[in-house]
Amino acid sequence: MTSSEETPSFRLAYVPGVTPGKWVRIWNERLPGVPLTLVGVSAAEASDALRGREADAGLVRLPIDRTALSAIPLYAETTVVVIPKDHIMAAVDEVPAADLADDIVLHPLDDVLDWEDRPGRPANERPATTADAVELVAAGVGLLVVPQSLARLHHRKDLTYRPVPDAPESRVALSWPEDETTDLVEEFIGIVRGRTVNSTRGRPKTPAQPKAGRAESGGARRKPAAGKATGRTTGKSGGKSGGKSGGKNPRSGSAGAKAAKRGKPRRRP
Repeated sequence: MTSSEETPSFRLAYVPGVTPGKWVRIWNERLPGVPLTLVGVSAAEASDALRGREADAGLVRLPIDRTALSAIPLYAETTVVVIPKDHIMAAVDEVPAADLADDIVLHPLDDVLDWEDRPGRPANERPATTADAVELVAAGVGLLVVPQSLARLHHRKDLTYRPVPDAPESRVALSWPEDETTDLVEEFIGIVRGRTVNSTRGRPKTPAQPKAGRAESGGARRKPAAGKATGRTTGKSGGKSGGKSGGKNPRSGSAGAKAAKRGKPRRRP
C-alpha cells in the first residue's frame, strides 16, 4: 500500500480527552499487518505535530491552524461545569452560563473552548493546565468549564459535573497533511466514517457472483421429458387407470377407456 520497501506503519496523534480505542481496534482487525502507533499531543501542539510529520494523521480539537492541513469534523462534545460534590449546583440537572456569574470560573492556559464572553469572575491567575484547574476546583478556589471528556479524564471522587447547555462546544476532527493523503490515511478515514470493509475507499470491489440456480429460475420453464409424468398427471391417472392399465402409459389407458365408452353398441328397438 506504500511505495516504501519498509514495513508500512501508521502513526495517529490524539489530544487529551479523545479516546481512539474503538477505531484502533477496527484498524487492527482490518489491517493486522500494519501496526498503528498512538502519539499523545496537546491540543495547542496538534497542528504543528502534523505539519512536522510527527504523525500521519491526528484526532484534534477545532479550531486549529489549517495551513497545509486537511480536516474532517467528526463530532461535537457536551460542555460541562466541574464543581465540588457538595456545591449547590450539584442539585440541578444543568447549569446555564448565566448562573455562573457570581462564581470564580477558572481559565487554564490550555483551554479548548472558543468563548466570546466567558462566564463568571476571573481568578487572579490562570492555571497552567486543565489538570491544575481541576485541583483548584477540589480546593474550593473556583469552578471550571470544559468539554465532558476532559471532566471524565480528570475525574475525582470529590468532584462532579453538570452540563452547560448554552456554552460553546468543542468539536473533534480528523486532520492530516493535505499533501500526504496516502492509502493508509484513506483507510483510517473510512474507519472513522463508519464504512464497512467492502465500502472502504481504496479497497478493490469484488464483482457480485450470480447465485446458484438464478439463471435457470429466470429463464423459461422446462417442460417435463417425454414419458415422465408430472405430479399433476400422476395424481389424475393413478386413480382411473393405475389398477387396470398394468403399467401401461396413463395417457393410452385413459384414451382406451374413452374409446370403449364411445364404441358401446346401442340396443335396437
